[in-house]
Amino acid sequence: MKRQQGAVLIMVLWLAIVMTVLVTVMAANIRLSATTAFHHQEGVREYADMISALNRAEMELILERMPVPADQPMELNEFGEQPEPLNRYNGQALTLHYPAPENTEIRIIDHAGKINLNRINANNLRLLIENRLGPGFDPREVQAYMAAWSDWVDLNSLVTPGGGAEDDYYLEQDPPYRARNNPDLESVDEILLIRGFAELFAGVNLDAAFTVYGNSRNGAVNPNLATREALALLPGMDAELIEEILAYRQTRDIRNIPQIGEIIPLEQLEEVSPWLEIGWSSTFSVYVYPKEASLSEGEETEVDAESENLSTTSGTVPGTAVHQIIEVDRGTARGRVFKADPYAPLPDLRPPQLEDD
Repeated sequence: MKRQQGAVLIMVLWLAIVMTVLVTVMAANIRLSATTAFHHQEGVREYADMISALNRAEMELILERMPVPADQPMELNEFGEQPEPLNRYNGQALTLHYPAPENTEIRIIDHAGKINLNRINANNLRLLIENRLGPGFDPREVQAYMAAWSDWVDLNSLVTPGGGAEDDYYLEQDPPYRARNNPDLESVDEILLIRGFAELFAGVNLDAAFTVYGNSRNGAVNPNLATREALALLPGMDAELIEEILAYRQTRDIRNIPQIGEIIPLEQLEEVSPWLEIGWSSTFSVYVYPKEASLSEGEETEVDAESENLSTTSGTVPGTAVHQIIEVDRGTARGRVFKADPYAPLPDLRPPQLEDD
């Protein structure tokens, strides 16, 4: 009898243990499901906010193409000059006419602030390559890059001596592909397919530095709009001068190239002036990302070399953002989207990094 009672007791204990385990597992599954549903809901809401912000940024660009009302008051800066409204599309944080969701930050960059690979001439390309290679470059190496570029954009399959490459070379790559043999690149990433250029521009944010849209002169950039990445590639520029230009244009428009002489020494101005022109395009890069990670004006910043995030005293700008390249050329129709990337690397959006005197 006692044995039977003991067996029953053991069975009850085991049943209690099993039930406890089952309840614990079920509770954990319910908690996991609830957490997953919550994050899914948050993700859907954030995605909807990003799309809304992109649409409102497009509307802002369309409004920019509409005629200015005759009764609109004229605003002057401290120098008595009327600011050019198109110069605000230089990557600064924007407040739109139709406000975007409060938790999003919007940056727009006119592609006139980037080096146009489809408009650059041979001489400027050579100077760009030489500047990228640095002092003491080997002329034969420069010639190899020029030959490879020429073979990529020409209309024939003849190999240029001294480093050129056509289908025979590219079909041996992994994966294999063919030479463009067309003067117009379809995207800035295409430059990485040209023999040697992936190594030449390693570490460069290509979307921030280059464009293949617009009609700029010989790849020249508008200094009011130029990105840090584009300016860093130009002959005659150094880190200090780049920050000086970024700081200058915060308070005053650069209206002509000689005006840059107020910032750049004459010797360096002679080098960089062929790369500069005052003009605008109808193609824009729109970046949208969560506002809680936005970069506030005046914050101390530094670049995290490993993550490439922009660190601030209150947080970090995310390394990626929703990115859209859009053409808006009139105020009566929606824009034409050339590229969309939900995880695009952000340009360097820090405020001017001037050293205190």
